[in-house]
Amino acid sequence: MEADKKIKESDRNLFIAHSEEITKAYERAVREAVTKHKKAGNSIVVSRDGKVVILRPDEIEVG
Repeated sequence: MEADKKIKESDRNLFIAHSEEITKAYERAVREAVTKHKKAGNSIVVSRDGKVVILRPDEIEVG
């Protein structure tokens, strides 16, 4: 069971080898989620200067 919790070295290397693609996919997913919230009229929660801030849909900037 303990062995299941450890990430094999070969798996780590895959993350490193594909880090650019992973980062692009992550950024795209976040952008799509924020866009959907804005279009639906839903607020989002972000962190600014270490504080929790709720942005109304009209305050959301999609970049």
